[in-house]
Amino acid sequence: MKINYSPKNNPRVIIIQKLYGFLINNEASIDFPKHRFKKFIKEVVNGSIERNDLLEEELKKFLSIDFNSKSFDKVFEIILKAATFEFLYKPNLSIKIIIKEYLNASNFFIEVSQTKYLNALLDTVGKNLRKLDERV
Repeated sequence: MKINYSPKNNPRVIIIQKLYGFLINNEASIDFPKHRFKKFIKEVVNGSIERNDLLEEELKKFLSIDFNSKSFDKVFEIILKAATFEFLYKPNLSIKIIIKEYLNASNFFIEVSQTKYLNALLDTVGKNLRKLDERV
């Protein structure tokens, strides 16, 4: 079975779009159209928004990134926060799957040359967060 990776069918692309619309365009309400993974999409989007400060704290622990800096790419920020939400709150999803899905989705938003950097960031955050989880 071939998976269709068109932007409108990819749940991570939709998550990135919804978060971007909320953060950049100050969209007060977010509508979630009918989709096979609507519940998942809604949970990640709303969870990422509600736990924004916590996600930033977690990311700062493992990466030397200033999210208040105007130089930091907003799409990178959105992808990092959404993936971090999944690392923290979706323990049944493997780190590799989360990273792979966000890298696939990122191809619609960033240059291919930037995906190696994004991959390294996601890998660092995912491994560190899951290591902390295993110790608890």
